[in-house]
Amino acid sequence: MHKGSPRWRNLTLYVMSLVFYAWGEPRYVFLMIAQCISAWGLGLLIDKYRGHKASKTFMIISAVLSLSGLLFFKYANFFLTNINYLPSVDLPLIGLLMPIGISFYTFQILSYTFDLYRGNTEVQRNPMYFSMYVTLFPQLIAGPIVRYVDVAREIVTREHTLQRFAMGARRFIFGLGKKMLLANLFGELVSIYKQSGSQSVLFAWLYIAAFALQIYFDFSAYSDMAIGLGHIFGFRFLENFNYPYIADSITDFWRRWHMSLSSWFRDYVYIPLGGNRVRNSRFIFNIMVVWMLTGFWHGADWNFMLWGGFFGIILLIEKFFLAKLLDKAPKPLRHVYVMLIIFVSWAFFDAGNFGEAFAVIGRMFGVGISSLAERESLYYLRSYSVPLIVGVIGSTPLLKNFAEKLMGTEYQRAQGSGDRGQEMGDSEMTQALKMRTDRQRKAKQVFTTILEPLVLLLILVAATAKMIDGSFNPFIYFRF
Repeated sequence: MHKGSPRWRNLTLYVMSLVFYAWGEPRYVFLMIAQCISAWGLGLLIDKYRGHKASKTFMIISAVLSLSGLLFFKYANFFLTNINYLPSVDLPLIGLLMPIGISFYTFQILSYTFDLYRGNTEVQRNPMYFSMYVTLFPQLIAGPIVRYVDVAREIVTREHTLQRFAMGARRFIFGLGKKMLLANLFGELVSIYKQSGSQSVLFAWLYIAAFALQIYFDFSAYSDMAIGLGHIFGFRFLENFNYPYIADSITDFWRRWHMSLSSWFRDYVYIPLGGNRVRNSRFIFNIMVVWMLTGFWHGADWNFMLWGGFFGIILLIEKFFLAKLLDKAPKPLRHVYVMLIIFVSWAFFDAGNFGEAFAVIGRMFGVGISSLAERESLYYLRSYSVPLIVGVIGSTPLLKNFAEKLMGTEYQRAQGSGDRGQEMGDSEMTQALKMRTDRQRKAKQVFTTILEPLVLLLILVAATAKMIDGSFNPFIYFRF
């Protein structure tokens, strides 16, 4: 185990993170550095004048400066385009690409600023340490959103062990496999649908199911790889996904999907607005503001705002009308309800405009279609049936539970035969537990020394081969 001052390790991570970012965005690396230095310096002033009005002033200045880059690069063209709809208005659009990952690192800077002002974390006096936190490359591009308060101790001192390295490598390989072997495959089916011009009900459902699996495996894969790399470098990043497609309500879904973003809006927008400890009219306002902002965070277009507003309305309906009904409904029925809502929402999320979204939803439910199924849709159903089944199973905790069962504690597993054990004497029970313990130990040994390394090796080889040979490698969250 290695433990101590991370000065040189932090410097190495900071430099490598800048190189990593500059490899794809050489122009905007200086923007990110400037935002880091600005937030760090204003953080010192927030802390220096704590308890005075000046502290709040510096907090506001820091937040405005941090958000200004995001608003300019991500949303300026959206506002200009909509202003140009006014009569006799023809403003030129800005001809700049959006910096990759700006939504993520801006929210990380804001979390530090707000927590520092509230007194929830201590000020970071080392500018390089703070900049390393913001630019840390494992989660810089696609999250999860890491709050400073969650890694503050590990920035100053963190531990490196062979066990944590192995755990991180395992998580990274699984994430890489999810991205290259599953997400990209579902992305191919999504692309085929968009190019086909099919009007059948079956192909519309194939498309939306493929996109649901693509976006889950794509985004959760990046989170897995980031968390894995975090372990390798001594950081513990919080989980970002918890099998959202097994949720039994939309409220539950958003406790499981992109958890770092949901909790960010909860703590820094929803609760400051008053949360649910307000009259109903204000509560409705708070929910809709949070979800319109959530949608707008995902993309500078009206369909994303509609997507966010759609979820806000559904959550309000659950709160006021469906909560008791859902509690009494059978679990399979609740799950069907959730997936139906999620599928409709993904149609808005992936659409280029309202027309495309409503066209897809219409086809899903038989509106404006030429047939229920056609030769092309049946062909792709047969071709992708196995990957779709694998994807559905992989989006549930079935495989995880199976692995945990193999590696579970012998006592807990022995309790499964408790009724039988009560009929046995103490010596017989002890002997049965010992035999079960031996079997458990052997199964665990086989799993950890043979099966798991073999599976990881196969995933790594297959994913690497896919990266080398495959040209189709979409990155859904690059625009965020």
